[in-house]
Amino acid sequence: MKNTLRQVFRSGKFVTGFVIFSAILLLAVIYPIISPGNPLQMIGLNSFIKPGTYVSVYDSLNTQRTYTFKLPGAAEKRIDSKLSNEDRLNIKDYLLRFGLPEEAVDIEQTHDLLALWWNNYDPELRLGSTIAENRYFARLDDKLAGIFESEDIEVGELDPDTGEYVRKKMVTETDYVNVSDVANVIRLPLGTDNFGRDTFRELVSAIGTSLQIGLIAGTVATLIGLLLGLLAGYLGGVADDIIMFFSNLFTVIPGFVLLILIAYSIDQSQRGVTTVAIVIGLTSWVWTTRSVRAQVISLRSRDHVNLSKLSGHSLPRLIITDILPYIASYVVMAFILQISSGILAEAGLSMLGLGPKTTDTATLGLMMDWAMRYTAHISGAWWAYYPVVLVIALVSFSLNLMNTGLDQIFNPQLRD
Repeated sequence: MKNTLRQVFRSGKFVTGFVIFSAILLLAVIYPIISPGNPLQMIGLNSFIKPGTYVSVYDSLNTQRTYTFKLPGAAEKRIDSKLSNEDRLNIKDYLLRFGLPEEAVDIEQTHDLLALWWNNYDPELRLGSTIAENRYFARLDDKLAGIFESEDIEVGELDPDTGEYVRKKMVTETDYVNVSDVANVIRLPLGTDNFGRDTFRELVSAIGTSLQIGLIAGTVATLIGLLLGLLAGYLGGVADDIIMFFSNLFTVIPGFVLLILIAYSIDQSQRGVTTVAIVIGLTSWVWTTRSVRAQVISLRSRDHVNLSKLSGHSLPRLIITDILPYIASYVVMAFILQISSGILAEAGLSMLGLGPKTTDTATLGLMMDWAMRYTAHISGAWWAYYPVVLVIALVSFSLNLMNTGLDQIFNPQLRD
């Protein structure tokens, strides 16, 4: 056993896949302990809030201590933030109508863009195709005229006795607060989804749930495939014909189509994580059965098996002691592939709206379904689906890499 494990962990492919898979698994296990909470809790009132750190404006204004900084480039950043992307595009539109070449107008360079505007804008020219457009350009010019102005902000408080606002605090452009002094700070490394839920917390929970589905589905499929394959391969005859008949029947009917039909027949309220996993496992045993059967047929006539038969050993003992150890490595590889197939099958089902209940937990497939259903790809909310796709790819890649490494170790035809 030690020698086998030593061989396994000398395989570069297996170790690489094992490290990637272990890192994903540890993230799914450790993060909920470090940061407990409901992954489906709606914390944002907006859809697809972009990633970042969010500070309560109210609490930052009421922070007891402020600090004064004059940072280089701060004024330029403030001006950049005042000019929206829509304004930049409209400035470019006007300048192109004025006759400037497109390569001369760079909307990313704020100062150069404003200089072009002030040098070329003429309120007497009617470059807009409608009266509304001309009025918009005039309002835009008024807005740009005060873009460099920076005034202190006065925060007032209503006096209940006099009904007048009394100045409570003056905020200047050089005032800063330490984030650790602000009472409420939210860090969203992957923003929020369409429901206003923390996408990173939801993703970690989805990883754990999808791995659970893959593990259950892989266990069910491998156990069924192993049992039927052992019986068909060793017994032969009528038992082999019956098992292969059902195996061929399931082979003719596409497994995913059968999976869709079964999932569709189950009401959504009954489609829990375990139910979906079992359904996936019940439709994924065919190729394991056929492969195990082929392995057993090549083993059942060997000398050590015939010797056990002559010794009067029972059928269970023959299979467990004389056949199963010789195909154990293959069963492990099949189990790894079944886990990967189970995760991908759940993702496909959920994308079709046939996955687990959406109110109970999140899965990788459900996150993809939510992102596509609420047009995250159109809204530019990449954080709602790219990390999910990446995790699915990494999990599948790591498991297949582990399987390839094991195959190179235990398959005599692939050994160096």
